[in-house]
Amino acid sequence: MQAMVLTAPGKSLQMQQREDTLPGDGQVRVRVSACGVCRTDLHVVDGELPGIRYPIVPGHEIVGRIDQVGRAVTSHRIGDRVGIAWLGYTCGVCRFCREGAENLCDRPLFTGYTRDGGFATHCIADARFAFPLGEDGDDVSIAPLLCAGLIGWRSLVMAGSGERLGIYGFGAAGHIVAQIALWQGRSVYAFTRPGDSAAQAFARRLGVAWAGASDQQPDAPLDAAIIYAPAGELVPVALRAVRKGGRVVCAGIHMSDIPSFPYRELWEERQLVSVANLTRQDGLDFLAIARQANIRTETTAFPLGAANEVLARLRAGQLLGAAVLQP
Repeated sequence: MQAMVLTAPGKSLQMQQREDTLPGDGQVRVRVSACGVCRTDLHVVDGELPGIRYPIVPGHEIVGRIDQVGRAVTSHRIGDRVGIAWLGYTCGVCRFCREGAENLCDRPLFTGYTRDGGFATHCIADARFAFPLGEDGDDVSIAPLLCAGLIGWRSLVMAGSGERLGIYGFGAAGHIVAQIALWQGRSVYAFTRPGDSAAQAFARRLGVAWAGASDQQPDAPLDAAIIYAPAGELVPVALRAVRKGGRVVCAGIHMSDIPSFPYRELWEERQLVSVANLTRQDGLDFLAIARQANIRTETTAFPLGAANEVLARLRAGQLLGAAVLQP
C-alpha cells in the first residue's frame, strides 16, 4: 500500500510504500477510492491538536470498498462500498457511551488523528463505524459528506429550528449545510473572509438570502449562527448578529483563542455552544437527509501525491467547496 505520512508536526507529508495491513477482529480493510481534505487535517499537520503520535496518516472523509474482513464481522462483506468518518472507535462502556453520547466517549479513536486515515490506498477501520453507502452517487462527491456533511448536520441540529441562519466560513461544511437549511425552508446568511468575492458569489448561486464579509452585520437579527472558520474572533461578531435568545454554535475541532468581549453581547439569554464529533446515529440520519435533499457537493479532485499542495491551498483559502484526493 501507499500512504501520505506525517512524520513530525509542521512537516510536509511523505509518500511512503508500506506493507499491506490485515484487519483484526471486528475490523475491515478498505481500498480507498476517494478521501476528502478537511481543515481538521490542517490542524493535525500543523500539530495544533494534542496527543498526536507520529508517524500518522491523515484523512477522515473516506469512501472505498471493503477488500478484507476480520473475524466476527457480520455487518459487511467484501465488495461493500462504505464511508469512514472522523470518529473511528468508541469504548461502549464509559458513562457517555452508556448514555447515548458516544461522541463524548472517554476513550475514543479518531480517523486520521489517533489512528491512520485515508490519505492512502488502503485503511483499516472498525466495522461498527463503517457507514454503508450503497451504490448511488460517485465517490468523489460523497467523500466530503463524511465530515463536512456530518459535522455540518450536527451543528445545524444544535443551532435549532430558527428561520434565519448565519454561516461563518463558507467552505466544505458551509456549502453543504446551506443546501440542507434551504431545503428546510430557512433563510441563509453566508459570511466569508473580507474580500472573498468568489465564495460570496458561490453562496449566492446556491440561493442564500444574503452573502457578505464576516465583518458586516446582516440586515436582520439571526436566529442562530454556526461558525465553521477556526477563528475565535468571530465568536463575539456572531453573538452581536443573533437576536435575544439566539444561539451561536462553534463547529470546529480546533479554534484560535476567543478574545474578551463585553457581557452585554452574551446577555439576553444568548447561548454559545460547541460541537464535539458525531454519533453513528448522526451519520445515518444525515446520509438519509442528504439523499432526500439532493445535496450536491462542489468538489475538485486531486491525485493522492498532491496532498501537500492541496493542504497549502486550503490554508490560504484558495479552494471553493471541497478538495478530494484519489489514490
